[in-house]
Amino acid sequence: MLLLIVAYLGGVLTILSPCILPVLPFVFARADRPFRSHGLPMLLGMALAFSAIATLAAVGGGWVVALNEYGRSAAIALLAVFGVTLLFPSVADRLTRPLVALGLRLSEPASGKASVFSPLLLGVGTGLLWAPCAGPILGLILTGAALNGASVGTSLLLLAYAAGACTSLAAALLFSGRLFSAMKKSLHTGEWMRRVAGVAVLAGVGAIALGLDTGLLSRLSVGTTSALEQALVNRLDMPAPPPQSQPQPRASAGPEGLMTVSAQSAPAAPALKLPDEGKLPSLAGATEWINSAPLTPEGLRGKVVLVDFWTYSCINCLRTLPYVRAWAEKYKDAGLVVVGVHTPEFAFEKQPANVRRAVKDLGVGFPVAVDSDYAIWRAFGNQYWPAFYLVDAQGRIRHHQFGEGKYAKSEQVIQQLLAEAGRPVASAGLVSPDGQGTQAAAAAEPALSAETYLGYEQARNFASPGGISNDRARVYSGVATLQPNQWTLAGEWKVEGERAVLVQANGRIAYRFHARDLHLVLGPSSDGKPVRFRVRIDGAPPLADHGTDTDAQGNGVIDGQRLYQLVRQAANQKDRLFEIEFFDAGAQAYAFTFG
Repeated sequence: MLLLIVAYLGGVLTILSPCILPVLPFVFARADRPFRSHGLPMLLGMALAFSAIATLAAVGGGWVVALNEYGRSAAIALLAVFGVTLLFPSVADRLTRPLVALGLRLSEPASGKASVFSPLLLGVGTGLLWAPCAGPILGLILTGAALNGASVGTSLLLLAYAAGACTSLAAALLFSGRLFSAMKKSLHTGEWMRRVAGVAVLAGVGAIALGLDTGLLSRLSVGTTSALEQALVNRLDMPAPPPQSQPQPRASAGPEGLMTVSAQSAPAAPALKLPDEGKLPSLAGATEWINSAPLTPEGLRGKVVLVDFWTYSCINCLRTLPYVRAWAEKYKDAGLVVVGVHTPEFAFEKQPANVRRAVKDLGVGFPVAVDSDYAIWRAFGNQYWPAFYLVDAQGRIRHHQFGEGKYAKSEQVIQQLLAEAGRPVASAGLVSPDGQGTQAAAAAEPALSAETYLGYEQARNFASPGGISNDRARVYSGVATLQPNQWTLAGEWKVEGERAVLVQANGRIAYRFHARDLHLVLGPSSDGKPVRFRVRIDGAPPLADHGTDTDAQGNGVIDGQRLYQLVRQAANQKDRLFEIEFFDAGAQAYAFTFG
């Protein structure tokens, strides 16, 4: 019930957001009509269309996004016709009678009688445009649905959000209706108001078609509804799910670096108190198994099991791999089974061929469940990359660890569970693997730069003039000076929900960072052709500070969709300017991570 109330209040606050402005002309165009026969059906159509599109977005993933774009385009065309008929009904009649008939039917029934169908259809078209206008609360609803599965509860939350927005719009409509009625009685401005409404509708359609509703207007929303909605979200004690992909829309990603790497030399420790956290959930939701036939809780009974949630472009997951591989090798004869659950963050990590290639390249020899549909993730109620769950021989979860670090304690738990199963290990010593490249331990000094996404769904600290133009190719320019943790694009890019794609060769990205290591999740062109690039640090070749995926002069090649280590310094001492130039078109850039 609390979530329903918060979703409703979030919808009420939507009217304060600039992203709702392009919808208002369509609402106020009918302000001079009776509310019960015109305003109310239109608002009902808006709520139904919005809820349907948002529910599909929660269920369907990328294909629904594409479908929504077609619906959005159709709605723009339909409402443009409506605007033209309001402005020039006689001209529209001469140009095309069928379109004018539709527009006039929407704006004013020919019979002169109130028609529920006309405003309802107008409301459906407006709802298709309204669907992309999502604040933090709506993003939380959609992200949770994507991770935990769509349900009746999800639909109710979406309806509550839509009902809240329609409540505030209804109040505005009722007030403006009284105002417009007074103006008509005193100034006889009915035809003038009709033309003004037509101009407003066409201006709104133009703004939406140009992307200003989600671009410029969204950048003007600082301190308005987003802050108010976020305050409501922050009042709730709800864990933040990882990004969809969704698009996801996006609530923020689960913390990937909760712990620092701990020392691995430890004396024999007393027995740990390990609570019973429930039985091992089903593993049946895997879409594929690598290095093993499908495993089940029943088949694993009698074994100690380590379940490791990871994804191959996550730097924090990569840094845990040396320990997980070492444990799998050291304790396999004593009865330990390691099960890696690969749950993707980005869309390309859902492709089975990419996962199989990553498993091979990373030297992962233990069983891996490909969890591209988040089924196992949901079964565990997991929220983090990486995450360890340790299961005893009776199939009960006895310990969990979220994020990097505390490897000594995790290994001690493995030893204790093996001893409980009657298979004590000969040596209580702890592994001390030496990871290389992206699998090397994090720096002792914490990075002062945080994970930064380049897709508009989670982008922050973007400094190029004009901001981001969503889903539209545009020439961007850099800035002379960047503040810490700011980044820019230069050249022609198309920024999508979870990535930025270079349209023309010789595009650049700049970032002022403070960390020992800098990584960037990259992909080649969509046809698979490699993309050449060059890195500069403070305007010069990296030399000894180059990463494993560049040489001393900063040269490298994008040959697959993965995480690339571009900078590895001896120490984390000061802010530095990172620049990367791509010499070929098609480069895909997803996210910066640091270490």
